[in-house]
Amino acid sequence: MELTGSKRLAGNMGGFYSETCIAIQNSIKLFTEQLSKVTNPKALTVKPRAIIAPHAGWVYSGFTANAAYKTLANTSPERIVVIGPSHHVYFEGVSAAFTQFYETPCGSLQTDVPYLEKLHQKFRFKSVTDAHFREHSTETQMPFIKHYFPHVKIVELIYGKTGWKQVAQIVEYILSDKQSALVISSDLSHFYPLHEAELLDAVCLNAIKHADLNLFDQGCEACGIIGIKALINTVSKLKLKTGIIDYRTSADASNDESRTVGYAAAAVW
Repeated sequence: MELTGSKRLAGNMGGFYSETCIAIQNSIKLFTEQLSKVTNPKALTVKPRAIIAPHAGWVYSGFTANAAYKTLANTSPERIVVIGPSHHVYFEGVSAAFTQFYETPCGSLQTDVPYLEKLHQKFRFKSVTDAHFREHSTETQMPFIKHYFPHVKIVELIYGKTGWKQVAQIVEYILSDKQSALVISSDLSHFYPLHEAELLDAVCLNAIKHADLNLFDQGCEACGIIGIKALINTVSKLKLKTGIIDYRTSADASNDESRTVGYAAAAVW
């Protein structure tokens, strides 16, 4: 495995989230002060092996994402692997960020290069550099990780055209190591009126809550559904538990109920 550069530069700073550390810290402080508003406060107490977190602009999905990371902060993993879909660059399979460091506004995170090497030897990742630089689904997670786990090592994986069963093999391998935590990045339904969005999102939430792959086929729409299905398949295999932490839509921030996006935070333990 050859590293493609010393640092994975953040291509979305100042867009999906703030470019300054003080603004990042202030946002997380505000989200945390409002934590009592989460859908399921009891879920905040579990010790997750994995979380599902949204990836829209922080003004819309940051509260829900923070709830996921606040829950993950009940643990002390050696590394965190972040898996998300490619939104901007087409490729087949799964690509890894083969860099030593990962840029965030509050300082760089270190890639777990030896662990990435192990993963790469087993799964033979691609290296689609442009896909990583432009991808917000994974990048929006990193400032939260830097805040809650300042010294943890990370691995960034992005999937293109592939099936959930292929990603499930990677997820199962990661969760077989109790020193590893996993982040599955996904938003839910896109651009429906609020009532329609809530009905569609309820299908996804029900499938996650009951860890039932068949329930996704009843109308769940999610841009990261491949990653979610891969995780739920592994939940069943490893006899883990699932719980919804928070759910809301973009209307909570924008007050626009005509064209919404759904966001969920969930935990696997």
